[in-house]
Amino acid sequence: MKKTPTPEGSNGRDPNPGQMSTPVDATVDPIETGNEQSWRDWPWALWYRQIMAILRLETKRNFLGRRLIAVYFLALAPISLLALRALLPLHESEIGNPGKASIVFAILYQAFTLRLAIFFGCVAIFTSLFRGEVMERTLHYYLLSPVQREVLVLGKYLAGVISAVTFFGLSTVACYLLLYAPYGSTFLEEHFTKGPGLSHLLAYLLVSVLACLGYGAVFLGIGLYVRNPIIPAGLILVWESFNFLLPPILQKISVIHYLQSICPVTLPAGPLAIMTEPTSPWISVPGLLGVIILVILVSSLKVKGLEITYGTD
Repeated sequence: MKKTPTPEGSNGRDPNPGQMSTPVDATVDPIETGNEQSWRDWPWALWYRQIMAILRLETKRNFLGRRLIAVYFLALAPISLLALRALLPLHESEIGNPGKASIVFAILYQAFTLRLAIFFGCVAIFTSLFRGEVMERTLHYYLLSPVQREVLVLGKYLAGVISAVTFFGLSTVACYLLLYAPYGSTFLEEHFTKGPGLSHLLAYLLVSVLACLGYGAVFLGIGLYVRNPIIPAGLILVWESFNFLLPPILQKISVIHYLQSICPVTLPAGPLAIMTEPTSPWISVPGLLGVIILVILVSSLKVKGLEITYGTD
């Protein structure tokens, strides 16, 4: 019987005892095969890491910047007033009827938080995402980095949304709880477990988030296309404030129209208002999100061809 020749130096022993040997084709690189390709090699994985890096930088700036002192004031002002009301030893007649508290909060929320606090807070946060860096002469660091302009816009926008939702989302929740705090823990428990308290709170929180998304996208675009955003912001404020006086078709060309249709408590618009049928929330939310995506895409096109000349800004 012939003996099978063995490789030199192996002494006829299997170099990996107990393991099955598999043939290896040296012409095939397993890293380059489609089945073995790591998820880190895909473009979206690189974009994700870049967005997260931009988020870390921009979120810190959005919370600690000196320009956000007004944002802190707008978010904390209603909380301070309602906390003072909850701490003072007021009589039951001075506190008011708990049945009307939902109307009181609806007036406070729609008149101040939605129309003023979130609006001007988004003006301060989102117009400075690009315009602020142009004024500080730091935007060129982003433009010289190997980051796609669309990724830069999305990362900055998401950082602004995180800060705005944190400020005004927490403000909305705190104001709602403080408004009902003087009525006692028993009333609060019944209001949230058996009454409409939890559903109303979630609806107001959703409106605050959508307001930050909608106004944020609008003012991000204004900060890119207009050097001085104060004038267009003032025009938008007038349009949003007197929206109820416009014809029904023009009323739908606004953010406030869709946000008010989601609010759980509807307030009378006044004797001069032109009545229009409110838009269903199932249409308001997707429609508003569609407009936000469109504005982000338009802003990305602007940034894609952006050239910085600090001497002219």
